[in-house]
Amino acid sequence: MRTNSIFIAGCTALLLASCGGPPPPAAPTTDRINTIIADWERAKRYTMAYLDSADDSSIAYKLSDKTPRTFGGQLLHLAEANYGLVKAGTGSMTDVTWGSLDGNADMKTKADVTKAVMDSYDYVIAAVKGFNDQQLADTLTVELFPGFKPTFSREAWINKAFEHQTHHRGQCAQYLRAQGKTPPEEMLF
Repeated sequence: MRTNSIFIAGCTALLLASCGGPPPPAAPTTDRINTIIADWERAKRYTMAYLDSADDSSIAYKLSDKTPRTFGGQLLHLAEANYGLVKAGTGSMTDVTWGSLDGNADMKTKADVTKAVMDSYDYVIAAVKGFNDQQLADTLTVELFPGFKPTFSREAWINKAFEHQTHHRGQCAQYLRAQGKTPPEEMLF
């Protein structure tokens, strides 16, 4: 029995050596990454449709004095979180920080807001393209705010950003309706 095991091990070693060694490991897949990117590209188009439904006066519109943000502020807040949450999950560098867009007095026109918001989607898409499916499971602990330091997988950080932008884009529907404008139809696919 021992002779057979030695013979098989020797044959296996000889076969592997004659074939150039063991096969290289399979390249990590990007199927999940590609789906995430497609979803973010769709979300970018959907958010652009909201901006297309607005005009310059919409940017400064508030639903009431109790509303914390204008229509433009909602979208700029969405953009800040795209940067902040995706940076937390990918480590991709950005100069955009919390509070640098929302409330920025220079962001007054539809063109200014549109550029800032679309740039945030471009940032997300570029950051996610740098990863593979296996890396999505890596966990990261990031201090988002003083004293708030959650731990999530890369994928969860990216998903939190996606959920956040969906929430604020949805709020924008009410801002448009209150101005007599029609929000875009859902873009689920």
